[in-house]
Amino acid sequence: MAGSGPHERPVRRSAGELEAAVLAALWAVEHPRTPAEIQAELGGDLAYNTVHTILSRLYDKGLVLRDADGRRGSYRPARDAAELAAEAMHDALDRGPDPIAALQHFVTGLSADEARALRELLDEESPP
Repeated sequence: MAGSGPHERPVRRSAGELEAAVLAALWAVEHPRTPAEIQAELGGDLAYNTVHTILSRLYDKGLVLRDADGRRGSYRPARDAAELAAEAMHDALDRGPDPIAALQHFVTGLSADEARALRELLDEESPP
């Protein structure tokens, strides 16, 4: 298995995976976190500079907010996980050639509970 022996390099994670892991670490708590706190939570193979770079990229994308605290900056999510997921779904529908077909494919993959919740939400909410 790659990256599992004592002399093998660890398997590198993609930037998207690292961004998702950093966001998850921020969503896991109710207060801002420093890069060092996030690094400690995510494990030993990530360098502090890597975590700081990921946070800077997330900040540039508007996904995290930076709080100045002397020389130590701390970060917090700009939106919660559900808001970010909804935004991604809207973006995907806006980019695709046939949003109705995309929605049809999406709903076929829903569990019974998810479909029921979606029906209830649609019954409660009427489009503006």
